[in-house]
Amino acid sequence: MTLKDRLVRLIETGGPIPVSTFMQLALHDRQDGYYATRPGLGQDFITAPETSQVFGELIGLWVVHEWQAMGAPDAFHLVEMGPGRAVLMQDALRMAYVAGGPDFANAMTLTLIEASPHLRDAQVERLAAYEPQFADQLSEVPTGPMILVANEYLDCLPARQFRRDGTGWRECVVGLDAEGGLAFGLAADERTAPDGTAEAAGSVEVQTGLDVLVADLATRASGGAPLHALFVDYGPVDRAPGDSLRAFSAGQQVSPLHAPGETDLTVDVDFGRLKRLAEAAGLVVTGPTSQGLFLLGLGAQARLNQLVKANEDDAEAIFNAAQRLIDPKDMGERFKAICLSSKGLPKPAGF
Repeated sequence: MTLKDRLVRLIETGGPIPVSTFMQLALHDRQDGYYATRPGLGQDFITAPETSQVFGELIGLWVVHEWQAMGAPDAFHLVEMGPGRAVLMQDALRMAYVAGGPDFANAMTLTLIEASPHLRDAQVERLAAYEPQFADQLSEVPTGPMILVANEYLDCLPARQFRRDGTGWRECVVGLDAEGGLAFGLAADERTAPDGTAEAAGSVEVQTGLDVLVADLATRASGGAPLHALFVDYGPVDRAPGDSLRAFSAGQQVSPLHAPGETDLTVDVDFGRLKRLAEAAGLVVTGPTSQGLFLLGLGAQARLNQLVKANEDDAEAIFNAAQRLIDPKDMGERFKAICLSSKGLPKPAGF
């Protein structure tokens, strides 16, 4: 029985389910979810670290800089949420071990927050030399100084969708059509306007996982240990996303209902709401700023020049790949960087 069959049976038994529940099952179901069975990095979608090594290398330099700005504690946790195939962390640590030297290497404990057994296998293969530890969630990471990075993690957090219906709001759900297939619809009961909704908006998405994430970070920060959490993802900064749910298979956009569990699902991140939540919880927020400006601030141009000079035969390919990361017409403007920090730390680099 496929996940789609199981979803149909679930809806037949208990009625339509919220879009957020559909996303959670389609992506993270341990039996048939996308990340549990067929992680498609490099196939269904391409991330910045897989586009150019410059991305991960600059993140590695950023981590060393922020560790030093914390006072170079002799023990700290380097955490990545949603490490994928570990390309980012492999590039980051290769550069960080050069820049930070033995003191950095001896101080670091690497923890990867990853639920997928398939992806954990790939991460161990790439990062064995760094002796990674694994956790299912951030709250499992021991207390102490921490630097966290997460690239294209927030966009996979399930989103509740609401649509204006007359004078009220109804939650978007997944139910069944006349032929018994999956179909989008609206819940029967009206709801109050979702958090952060502009009065003129016709639809809005709310990722409740942002609340949990911020609460976990604020709890750690309240213990007094220094903390930086860097997130790079895509989404608007001046409004709440509307209906942004998309699905991808083999690089092509498809219907989210076409093959649950077999396609990657994503939504835009509400950076404005993330910032409000973090500041309300007592964290210091830097950004969001565009990915292009962030990487240029970390020295992207200088690193690119080094790579081109050292690899003249592949210079054009190296240049074009790195250019995608910073070009406003490509990933440079659509992707944003934001850092959530404990109080009392210098402004993080790149912003």
